[in-house]
This record gives sequence, C-alpha cells and structure tokens, in this order.
Amino acid sequence: MSETGSPHRGLAPRLRAFGAFWYDFVIGDDWVVAAGVVVGLLGTWGLHSAGIPAWWVLPLLLVVLLPVSLARAVSGQGVLSGFPLPLRRPARRTPPASPRSPQGS
Repeated sequence: MSETGSPHRGLAPRLRAFGAFWYDFVIGDDWVVAAGVVVGLLGTWGLHSAGIPAWWVLPLLLVVLLPVSLARAVSGQGVLSGFPLPLRRPARRTPPASPRSPQGS
C-alpha cells in the first residue's frame, strides 16, 4: 500500500488533530468565555480554600459572560455595543457552487 493510503499514519498528524479538536471544543468561538470560565473556576477554588462559601461565583459568571458573549456574537449591535473588548466579526461566506449547472437544451 502507498503511504497516502496507509492506515498507519504517523503520530504527529494524530496528535495535531487531537489538539485541534480539544482547542475547538474548549475555546470554541469565543475565547473570552473560555478565559472567564478558567478565571471563575480558579476564583471558586481560591475562595473555597480560604473557607469562604463560593457557590455563587459560577452563577455570577454566567450572568456576566452570557451578555458579553452575545454582544460579541452580534458584532456590537445591541446593549453592549460600546464594550471595550474586541468584537468578533462574522466571516464572509460565499455560497457553495452548484455541483452541476443546467446545460442548454
């Protein structure tokens, strides 16, 4: 079998694909939310370690991050249009080409 058709690919492409999957799964479309969740989990751990009840940190984070994420998703249109974080702009998408064009009869 040729190298391109071999079922035994190298380890590097598999590790790269594994890393790309987890990056896309954890970070997703909005890195601000992912960073906020990490900060919230660390804050919860820190408060708990200090003996302070920390059950309220993650719900509070949800109340803060959800509007931020939505404002970024709609490219600044809405309540938080003056929000200081950089906004995501939707990618320009072109419609897919038709697989077959109708031919003249």
